[in-house]
Amino acid sequence: MIKGRKIASVRKTKKSFSLASQQPWAERLRYFEQDLARMVETIRALVEIESPSDNKAALDRISSFLAGKFEALGGRIQLHRSEFGDSLQIDFAGRSGAGPVNQKPVLLLGHYDTVYPLGTLAQMPCKIEVENHRLRGPGVLDMKSGIALILHSVAALQAWHGKLPRPVTVFLVSDEEVGSHSSRKLTETLAKKSSAVLVPEPAAGLRGAVKTERKGVGEYTVCVKGIAAHAGLDPGKGHSAILELAKQIAVVAKMNNFRKGVSVNPGVISGGTRTNVVAAEASVGLDVRIKNANQAKGIDRKLRSLRPFDTHCKLDVSGAINRMPMERTAGVAALYKTARDIAAQIGWKLEEAAVGGGSDGNFTAAMGIPTLDGMGGVGDGAHALHEFIVISELPRRALLLAGMIEGA
Repeated sequence: MIKGRKIASVRKTKKSFSLASQQPWAERLRYFEQDLARMVETIRALVEIESPSDNKAALDRISSFLAGKFEALGGRIQLHRSEFGDSLQIDFAGRSGAGPVNQKPVLLLGHYDTVYPLGTLAQMPCKIEVENHRLRGPGVLDMKSGIALILHSVAALQAWHGKLPRPVTVFLVSDEEVGSHSSRKLTETLAKKSSAVLVPEPAAGLRGAVKTERKGVGEYTVCVKGIAAHAGLDPGKGHSAILELAKQIAVVAKMNNFRKGVSVNPGVISGGTRTNVVAAEASVGLDVRIKNANQAKGIDRKLRSLRPFDTHCKLDVSGAINRMPMERTAGVAALYKTARDIAAQIGWKLEEAAVGGGSDGNFTAAMGIPTLDGMGGVGDGAHALHEFIVISELPRRALLLAGMIEGA
């Protein structure tokens, strides 16, 4: 319950509030303000279906739940089976006469997997904090509130127009948080058929900026093979993989160039077996971030040119840049201008931001498809124990998404 109002389903929006296609934006905003309780209930329902990336049964539960919600709105459902969860594609036809017969759909791209293990709700329950108008819970910001915004924006457009004013494809993947390995090709295939891509990932910061630039992301592993020996009896006969790896990490650290947007972070180290054994193996996992596509080959070349200090050790470097940067192209800038113009209709100065994290929007933007990211909920703490969204921001986020579906 919010403000004493009973929660209803997504489908049951207020019948008394009908909008024509040219209805003033202030009235459209009021529509979503009246729909706020239902939006919050939809988000809570999604958060309370836990969906960690590594649990197929849990992922399939939420895809089934969402399939039912979108089917009730008239969407044509297609499940794409995978060893992870099943990714969900929903297609909506536009109303006849709304545009060119061959008008391309706009693609609404998101994910329903989260970083939180099954059982997190017991320690991190989904709850409303009335005093600061926040909704907390695992995945509430990244990005179950974004999925709810898609549902309610589509429902609103149907209420206003009878049918959607243009074709829309929704694609929700099950493995974004672990690299999108099973869904990437599908995302790219759908993007090729689309005029633009809107990504309801979290907005940038509490100011609610949309994201017009994202860094590219790479994952590399440096493995060292040394020669084992007894650390007490024959230390000189050994060649430590750990010692060699430490020297390599020092070299890798010099590849950072924060001014140019390049970072190389050694995040996970493993190696050795016992303290009294000169280590025969060691490895480090690297997170690599780049600002523009031209930097990809350079950082890859530097990593693959690493050579051992101890010639008795062998190095192996594997990995790649798996998400090219989302750069602020003319197509991205045009989408941002449209979004900014929509926001201005209700006196909202919508900002843009460049961020270090990647999303599936990186894939579509790198293909040259105009992409606007960060169109989801406003909040803080993604992937953290204090993850929350600001409830009062939901109506204008839904208004923005609905307007972009019409105008992108």
